[in-house]
Amino acid sequence: MRGTGAAAAALVLALAAASCTTAAQPGSIAPTVTSAPPTDTANGHGWTKKRFRGAAGRHTGVTRTAKPTVLNGLVGAVFTRNAGGDHFCTASVVDSAGLNLIVTAAHCVWDPKIGRRSDLVFVPGYRNGDTPSGVWPLVSVTVDDGWKDHADPDVDVAFAVVQAQNGQQVQQVLGANKLGVNRGYQLPVRITGYPGSSDVPITCSNTTTEQSATQLRIDCPDYTGGTSGSPWVTDFDPSTRTGTVVGVIGGYQEGGDSPNTSYSSYFGDRVQALYDRATG
Repeated sequence: MRGTGAAAAALVLALAAASCTTAAQPGSIAPTVTSAPPTDTANGHGWTKKRFRGAAGRHTGVTRTAKPTVLNGLVGAVFTRNAGGDHFCTASVVDSAGLNLIVTAAHCVWDPKIGRRSDLVFVPGYRNGDTPSGVWPLVSVTVDDGWKDHADPDVDVAFAVVQAQNGQQVQQVLGANKLGVNRGYQLPVRITGYPGSSDVPITCSNTTTEQSATQLRIDCPDYTGGTSGSPWVTDFDPSTRTGTVVGVIGGYQEGGDSPNTSYSSYFGDRVQALYDRATG
């Protein structure tokens, strides 16, 4: 899912394809290869001078250890059964009338071949074995039928209800980010998540770009396995110390084959409908 070097290899292949053409010479068996610089007019591969410059000049965010802030405290690691095992995904609290909802990637909680993954728990603020905000079992999961039927990467998003603890819902304890839909493709966001090889979260800020009409992309280093489901948060509100989640690591390549580039299903009408089902 997140093999290193895949994105760089793809760019090299695209560069080579865009700058070379082949033509068979009369009476010859092998084609002749001719090279030409990219022009301002898109060729058959869709690469222009402008697109080449954009790819070469793309800004990469800086990844660092996330501090234990209110905003980062809404993010947690996802474990099987309890916090004593290995965490394998990330989730975060999202605003809901029931005050009990989290959002993550669909591939974290639902396998189209076997169905819902059972015995999962959400551990917000997890650090080095400590569970400062409790352990919250997932009691129900909502995913799009397109994901259930054929793992549609355009709806690699899931909402889950977590069980109340000590008479309180998770949002009452921690607060929540708002859900943002149809916000466009270029947004400044912060992504916080838990690599599977680390017991502390990492965070990175950068501007999203359009991967396709149904996918967002961001360039932040070191987002390895375990960070799937990490929220993409924009519009930070200093008064509430929360923001608006407009994506989660997932979607194309289930989040990306390179740890330095991540993707998200675009949060549009289908994600809004999914949220309405989860909260209805």
